[in-house]
Amino acid sequence: MPGHDIIVVGASAGGVEALTYLVKHLPPDLNAAILIVLHVPAHGTSVLPRILERAGNLPVSHAKNGEEIRPGQIYVAPPDYHLLVKPGYILLTRGPRENSHRPAIDPLFRSAARAYGRRVVGVVLTGVLDDGTAGLKAVKTRNGVAVVQHPDDAMYSGMPRSAIANVDAIDHIMPLSEIPAALVVLANTPVSTEAEEPVSQEMEIESELAQMNMTVLNKHERPAKPSPFACPDCGGTLWDLSQGDVLRFRCRTGHAFSSETLLAKQSDALEDALWIALRALEEKSSLSHRMAERMRDRNHDLSAQQLEQQAHDAQQQAALIRDVLLKGDGKPKANMAQDFEDIAATDNV
Repeated sequence: MPGHDIIVVGASAGGVEALTYLVKHLPPDLNAAILIVLHVPAHGTSVLPRILERAGNLPVSHAKNGEEIRPGQIYVAPPDYHLLVKPGYILLTRGPRENSHRPAIDPLFRSAARAYGRRVVGVVLTGVLDDGTAGLKAVKTRNGVAVVQHPDDAMYSGMPRSAIANVDAIDHIMPLSEIPAALVVLANTPVSTEAEEPVSQEMEIESELAQMNMTVLNKHERPAKPSPFACPDCGGTLWDLSQGDVLRFRCRTGHAFSSETLLAKQSDALEDALWIALRALEEKSSLSHRMAERMRDRNHDLSAQQLEQQAHDAQQQAALIRDVLLKGDGKPKANMAQDFEDIAATDNV
């Protein structure tokens, strides 16, 4: 009878240190395979397998497409690929980003839950925002085990706090120092042979979207309703996939966002709009000044005065926007929306 022999781990900011500690304290005869997603730049070179293998007692490598899943092996998601689990083997895919990441944590957790049910242990470590929350919820839906690093122990508490707040009946909330021993116990604990909970239609569809399954992509129906929001990545309509307290959205092409990540993307878009507005106002002021000088040279004083006033107004509006951008580091970005509305109300920028 197998134990909890599929351990999926997600980390983001502060993750290298946390994963190094975790691997260092695992035994060389661990009766489970470990699959890891750490948020890394798409075009960077990941040296995480080298770091983890040097620190611990288990072999570590970047996962390879079609590779067999073996106990006692650590598989790390390579840059720009989702790491997915199929029964007995690994699937790598360049499917749509989730929570603005590829690799993302949710697709790994979801695919493992779909393939292995209660044999899965999902582990959420340090990180910002909320990637991993929906995936951990999928693990629990299939009667797997949920382990979360205690937020007070995490270098960045966003991901642990989100998981704790939104996933029911988390099995273990503990400091990093206690997680390795807990995983060893779980790996050696036999799993019940009772019938598995069925895989929901939503989990099936989301798993297939991560694999860029064209049959699913081309379906007109979605197990959700359209939301009023647009996808920050492609501009398409986002469909509301919310379950209980977990707010989630996915567009037709497959980009997926949890609520905190979507809010962060909208804040980034707002900041981009502010920079564009600042540039336009600075250019308007400069051009108005040059035109005013030409009017004065032609003794068109009234036109020159009007242009100088336009330049002055543009400079004032630019100063307001510049102030909002400078304050952006010291307050929640979401508040910038009201500031922008206040500026826009002073004039039609």
